[in-house]
This record gives sequence, structure tokens and C-alpha cells, in this order.
Amino acid sequence: MEGTCPIIALRSGEVEVGKNLQGAVTGDQLTQGPGRRVQGITALDHIRFSTLGVAIETNQGAAVDQLLRSQVRVYPMQPKAAERYRDRHVPSGSKTDQADAWCFADALRVDGQHWRPLAPEDPLTEELRLLCRDEVELITQRTALVNQIQQALCEYYPAALEAFDDWTTAFTWDFVVAFPTPEALVKAGKRKWEKFLHSHKLWRPGTAEKRLEIFARADQFCGTAAVTRAKSRLAVSTAKVLHSLQKQLEEYRSAIEKLFAQHPDHDLFGSLPGAGNKLAPRLLSEIGAHRPEYPDAQSLQCVAGTAPISYVSGQVRRAQIRWHCNRHLRHAVHLWSDCSRKFCAWAQTYYQAQREKGKSHACALRCLGQRWLKILWKMWQTGQTYDEALHALNQQKHGSWVLQLKPKAT
Repeated sequence: MEGTCPIIALRSGEVEVGKNLQGAVTGDQLTQGPGRRVQGITALDHIRFSTLGVAIETNQGAAVDQLLRSQVRVYPMQPKAAERYRDRHVPSGSKTDQADAWCFADALRVDGQHWRPLAPEDPLTEELRLLCRDEVELITQRTALVNQIQQALCEYYPAALEAFDDWTTAFTWDFVVAFPTPEALVKAGKRKWEKFLHSHKLWRPGTAEKRLEIFARADQFCGTAAVTRAKSRLAVSTAKVLHSLQKQLEEYRSAIEKLFAQHPDHDLFGSLPGAGNKLAPRLLSEIGAHRPEYPDAQSLQCVAGTAPISYVSGQVRRAQIRWHCNRHLRHAVHLWSDCSRKFCAWAQTYYQAQREKGKSHACALRCLGQRWLKILWKMWQTGQTYDEALHALNQQKHGSWVLQLKPKAT
């Protein structure tokens, strides 16, 4: 931070009292709350926005967007670090908004030379990131609804759960709507059962007869009349909600694929083995397109949570999982590492070697993700797509121990 750079501090998206290197920032409008935020900032006409440093306890939201559009330098603070700065100035535990803002501004004044300002993201990548994160949230909601409908069926309609295994597919929801109770299923008869299986393309020689047998005895073990009436209403309602939610997910998927195709790094991330059309956009949106954001592979690995943290105290030395990271990126890397084992022999070999060392499935995938991110970072920096032959040559050149292992026959 330059010696003449003025500083203000914000907390939770609201402008509060700040501190200048030369003294306190004047302008009472800065303390008037979020309703006066823009007016308060624009009131400082004598400050060039390009030299204004802002410490804020978040890296996203309307306040951050407004500040970035104003061309100020935004320094986001990690919540745990912000708490430690607060404890350093107010060890008694007293807490006020003014004291918090003063602590943040003073932290930026003292340690700001080691901080990195937040870089504005290009609109295409930002929109893609938001869509991918929202899609994951909708998938989480679908999972919760699927669990809810399965629990309802377990109480009054166990035959439906016995007949179908995967309740994330639309035909299972259609089944509940078409035959809401065991009595309705038995009363419908064999002809309607066969019509349902054929119309939904579920007729298989190995499963059709078994399902018809389950349908025929569906009313032999079921809930009481009161439970059936209540839970069948819940199951049908949940099935209809799932249909609506699935339609929205398909619209999200279409929008994501359209934006992903327009991105300059589409071919790069699309070439990643196992990423496919779902994980590739998530990886691209979380990593972004700003190359200086990750000057080396380790910085990307730390943000993704694959790099462990070390704990050394006296004679105690151990490595621990990194919890403070971009959890959206870590989740995407975890899924990608698992899927890559089906496409890359070396990835499966490396994963199996980690498992034989006694590591858990999640830990082995995290180690595999650590290696994948090193490869991805190099691709990202050079703009080259993934080349299996080139990677094999590099493994031979560096004498990788993975080449010495042979994948076990499956």
C-alpha cells in the first residue's frame, strides 16, 4: 500500500467508519448504512478511486460489485483473519460496527502490502459461475425431495421402492402419479402395468416379469388406510414438484452449455478426461480466466483444497486436510478425479496405489486431484488442450513411478 493511499473499511456489505493513513476518513455519509452507500462513496470527490483501498469481509455481493465498478482496489478479508484482527485490537471481546471497521482499515494499513486486491471477473465467466453454483443447489434440492418421496413410500408403499431402484429418474415420479396407492396399482391390472413399462421404455426381459410380480402383490404389505391417504398425497405432491424442478434443471443445463461453448477456454477444459459437459463448465467457472490469479500450480491446489496443511509442534509432525478453500471448486475437482479414472489408465493406477497404502476413497481422490490440478494449471497457463500422448512422454521423461505400476485387471 502506498503511503498516500486512503483506506476505508466495510463489513458485511455495509459501509462503516474507516481510517486513512494520515488520519480518520471524514464524511458522515459513510456511516449512514447501506441506503446511503453509493452516495457516501461518491461524496469523496477529492479521492482518486484508483488509489482508494477498501477492506471488506466478503469477496462477493452487491457491495463488492459496486466498488469494483467504481475502480477502487478491493481487499477481501477471510472471516477468520478478520476475527483475529478484531481480537488483537479489542481483546476484551467488545464488538461494535465502528470498531470492526477501524480494525479492518488498520489491518489493511499495516499488512496491506502482503494482500492481493480482488480482480474483477469478466461477465461471461461470472455468469457461468453463478449458473453452475445455482445448478448444484437445485440438484441438492432434488436430492432432498427424492429422499422425502422415498421416505413417504417406505411408510405406505414398499412395493414401489422394491420395483425401482433409481428415484432420480422421471419415470419413477410418473409411476407415483399414475398409481398413487398400492390399491390403485393392483386395481389397474396387468394390461396397464405393461403399458406403463412399454411407454417409458422400461420393458426388459430380465426385469419385466419381476416387476409385474411385485405389482401383483403390492397390497399385501402396505400401510394402514389413514397412513396411505396421508402419505400418498405427500408422495404425489413431491413427485409433481420433482417434475417441475427437473424441467428447471434442464433449462439451466441448456444455458450453461450455451455459455460454455462461447467461452475462449471451452476447448481447453472440454479436453479434460472425465470432465464431460457438466464438470468442465464448473471447473472453468471456478478457476476463471484471470491467469495472474494463480501464479503457480500450488496456489491453485491450495484454493481447491487438495493441498494439505502441515502441523508441526515440537515432535509432532503431521499433515491435515485443508478446510479453508473454495468448496465449490473442491467439489468439482473431487468429482472430476473420480470420473477421470474411467478414461485414464494412469489415473486409475495412481488411485489404486493410494488405496493400497491405506488411504480412504476420498483421500485417494484428493491426492489424484492434486496431480490433475498441476496438469490443468500448466494447460491453463499455456492455452494447450490435454494430450494423453504428451503426458505419457512427460511421465517417461521425468521417470514417474506411476509407469512402474501396472493397473490390475478388472
